[in-house]
Amino acid sequence: MAAVPDQYCPTPRELDDLELLLNGGLAPLTNFTDGPVSLTLPDGLTEAELVDPEGLPLARYTPDSLTALSAPSYGPFRRLHLAPAETRSRYDGALTVPVASALSTADLAAIQAARGGRRVLLLALVGTGTPQGLTGVGLVRATLAAADLLGDADVVAATLPSHGDADTDHALGQQVVANYAPGDVLALPDSDDDDLPAEIEAVVAQDQPEEPGVVVFFTGLSGSGKSTLAQALLDRVLEHGERTVTSLDGDVVRRNLSAGLTFSKEDRETNIRRIGWVAAEIARHRGVAICSPIAPFDSTRKQVRAMAEDAGGTFVLVHVATPLEECERRDRKGLYAKARAGEIPEFTGISSPYEEPEDAAVRVDTTGRTVEDALRDVLAVLPFD
Repeated sequence: MAAVPDQYCPTPRELDDLELLLNGGLAPLTNFTDGPVSLTLPDGLTEAELVDPEGLPLARYTPDSLTALSAPSYGPFRRLHLAPAETRSRYDGALTVPVASALSTADLAAIQAARGGRRVLLLALVGTGTPQGLTGVGLVRATLAAADLLGDADVVAATLPSHGDADTDHALGQQVVANYAPGDVLALPDSDDDDLPAEIEAVVAQDQPEEPGVVVFFTGLSGSGKSTLAQALLDRVLEHGERTVTSLDGDVVRRNLSAGLTFSKEDRETNIRRIGWVAAEIARHRGVAICSPIAPFDSTRKQVRAMAEDAGGTFVLVHVATPLEECERRDRKGLYAKARAGEIPEFTGISSPYEEPEDAAVRVDTTGRTVEDALRDVLAVLPFD
């Protein structure tokens, strides 16, 4: 019997690159490389079956080959995600306009002046990190509105992601556009013009609300005051009544969402990622998530930050930096005493490390302070009252 291959769900950026590798958008590239179009597998894996977020196998990856297993079927506006070959065939002779931000009134005028009676193909570059001032979905909606205003214009979506380097992104963008374009390409100049047609402005306003979701993430040792501050913040937001808010307390999540997990490093990281995923979904829908786990590891906290920001939320990291000596003096649950006696293995601060964050929005030491006084430090860095 053939061995069942290890499966791996790539990151959003890797999934975007994978789609372009499989459909020819990144030709002549046909596989991940050691360069910007790269794939980072979990430790111990050199090859894997790559799956989408719902577990559908998309491709079989080895360092020497990338074999398609099925076409991506996830995500909104999937009908507009055409392969380059189909795009060139369907829209032969059209003027292609790459789009990474909402088209302004001046942009539409420039397209009309250049089209010369030709059909227009608006190529929406919707990959992770590429749309400017919009989500990927918002960019497609704004581009569809622009197509209606132009007349005789169509929209195709290409999952060109950002790779974190302007020159690299520009070169890969030109490569992708060249593969999609069925004719001439019109590259619109960068502009600070924010005069948008009313139809497009309405899309932008809906996609980018004045009050995006927020994840407030308290981290610190057991007994540092995380849960107390988080509860005080929750009460304050509820009293104001202007935002929907959810508390994701570390102990409560442990008993419910993460029941059955141990306190091993691997399970603790899994617990934090679960909290992060739920918090990001709350932020995606413009709510406020208040999280208060210990979260001792920097890499996992950064993963949670990425989840929140990828969902369009604001991430606020609060380091409750009460010293170990004070936390151990308080020891309301008797955990430190048990850890010192060897009854609790891998206890953060005693037998397992706590990696202090260097990217916290605020550092709060609750020693000798009232809850109200310490909370003022937190309130000062929040993007809402």
